[in-house]
Amino acid sequence: MSDLALHNIIDGEPAMVAARMELTDPATGEVYGTAPRSSAADVDTAVAAARRAFASWRRSTPGERQEALLRLADLVAEHADRLLDAEVRATGKPRETTRALEILRGADQLRFFAGAARVLEGVAAGEYTEGHTSYVRREPVGVVAQVTPWNYPFMMAVWKLGPALAAGNTVVLKPSDTTPWSTVLLGELAARVLPPGVVNVVCGDRDTGRALAGHAGVDMVAITGSTRAGSEVMAAASAEVKNVHLELGGKAPAVVFADVDPRRTARALADAAFFNAGQDCTAVTRVLAERPAYDAVLAALVEAARTTRTGPPSGEAFFGPLNSAAQADRVSSVLAGLPDHAVVETGGKRLEPRATSSSPPPSPVCARTTRWSSRRPSARWSRCSRSTPRRKPWSWPTASTSGWPPVSGPPIWAARRGSAPNWTSAASGSTATR
Repeated sequence: MSDLALHNIIDGEPAMVAARMELTDPATGEVYGTAPRSSAADVDTAVAAARRAFASWRRSTPGERQEALLRLADLVAEHADRLLDAEVRATGKPRETTRALEILRGADQLRFFAGAARVLEGVAAGEYTEGHTSYVRREPVGVVAQVTPWNYPFMMAVWKLGPALAAGNTVVLKPSDTTPWSTVLLGELAARVLPPGVVNVVCGDRDTGRALAGHAGVDMVAITGSTRAGSEVMAAASAEVKNVHLELGGKAPAVVFADVDPRRTARALADAAFFNAGQDCTAVTRVLAERPAYDAVLAALVEAARTTRTGPPSGEAFFGPLNSAAQADRVSSVLAGLPDHAVVETGGKRLEPRATSSSPPPSPVCARTTRWSSRRPSARWSRCSRSTPRRKPWSWPTASTSGWPPVSGPPIWAARRGSAPNWTSAASGSTATR
């Protein structure tokens, strides 16, 4: 086991906690360190620090907040290799992809939020009473509790911190229990450019998250996570009538019409399904193919799955391992419980840690089925079904118990926009792709 022992960041300083959680490298199965398992008392301390800092941070000017975020972005770029090492060790993702799409992009996103700090505006609402003018003035909410997921740990932390800080709020952020390392490093960098207590990082498990979401000193709760976790956070926040922001798990369908190029479409669908090992709320896990194209699309999708490879972070694989043993067990249970109408066309075998460097990597799962299911594991998985979508234009592929509303709509694959007139007008979020 590594000597890595992460700490919380509270009031701008490292804060050690006696209770610990082991951290496991998903690519090797090795324990590489520990992180705090923060208690309700630790949450109290962090929230108190954020509350004290809010009294002055809320009065900072947009220019001051912009300058702080720009300096933080520079530090992220300067320490990109260190952040990358932490992210890859915690997630097992391909190294170069993570550098380009998450770490370096995170620095750019902080610069975006820095610019946004200067464009907040109020809107005059009119003069309803003689001698008086009403207008909208934007004020910071206060102390914002934030919970981030394990699929994009660093990037999600940036997305949470950037807008909250730009608007003048202070933050207590709890990263996922399996991937806290890069978030703790980001908290250390933030402490170098922000006043003490403006950014606090509290590691922990579900109990830690519950204590934070329900804390009386928190004014708003923001979470990116599963629908179950969002429901729990919403229930906890309701006791104090807090503002909530929920970005929850999705189950993305894709609709394919008969006039597409099967190979080109299948390659794009496979990339969308298997990127980040399918651990993405917008991963294409269901493909609804028009009957005349079904056989060709299915065959092309199976071939695309077979040629999409996993491997160690240092290699040239398209995706790495699932995030944890618990997540792998969850996916295995779905495969073990497939109904009679579902047939696995390729993949479906579990590759244990360490094997990625010594065994031929298996392809991700591609199955065909005659029915839809609302059950979707966050994993490298895609289903293909046949239908007559011109006659069933909407409710079937979007029916789901996920946190994304059906109005967002599925991606639509057609050679001509006219192929799917009912679909593109049925939901504002639909996209037609050639």
